[in-house]
Amino acid sequence: MTDFILEWLLNNKIELLGAILGIVYIVFSIRQNILTWPTGLVTSAIYVAVFFNARLYADMGLQVYYVAISIYGWYFWIKGKKPQNTTQVPVKNTPGLLWIKLTFVSVVLYTILLYVLLNWTNSDVPYMDSLTTALSIVATWMLAKKYIEHWLLWIFIDAFSAGLYIYKGLWPTVVLFIIYTIMAVLGYIEWKKDLQYIRKEAI
Repeated sequence: MTDFILEWLLNNKIELLGAILGIVYIVFSIRQNILTWPTGLVTSAIYVAVFFNARLYADMGLQVYYVAISIYGWYFWIKGKKPQNTTQVPVKNTPGLLWIKLTFVSVVLYTILLYVLLNWTNSDVPYMDSLTTALSIVATWMLAKKYIEHWLLWIFIDAFSAGLYIYKGLWPTVVLFIIYTIMAVLGYIEWKKDLQYIRKEAI
């Protein structure tokens, strides 16, 4: 049994490393720590290889996007507009008009991704892969801009993705995304506390 476990760990070491770094990434996200972004960048680079091997091409493309948005988020959290006497870009709610725009962007992304997967790849889960990818692109941009509702999107995305990865047999990633789902709930609670504190200070 020990030999089997060791062999499995050796054969899945890259995926396991990505899973561990992914947990570290979300802990940093909850704490609004700038290390969110370099950790996310490395995690995404690892998962490019994992998803390519699993034929999850939209998810693989998403990881490439994550690398780029990690650089943008890193810059924005350092250089973005901060209230006086603070060192962090503040948490904020997503305006109603922006929600309409983000919904439109999500639908467009989903349609494009689905077309690509159906016509140009051998993906066996094009509808689910396209949905999680489109929403993840939007949610990660919202994280970079510090819109609190990105956590609500992640709760859905992570729970849905866990089911997808069960189907694909990516078990370390299944565990990771179950943890992600729980931590997304905790992240929303923590950011909401911060948002309430900001509002109290503004009165």
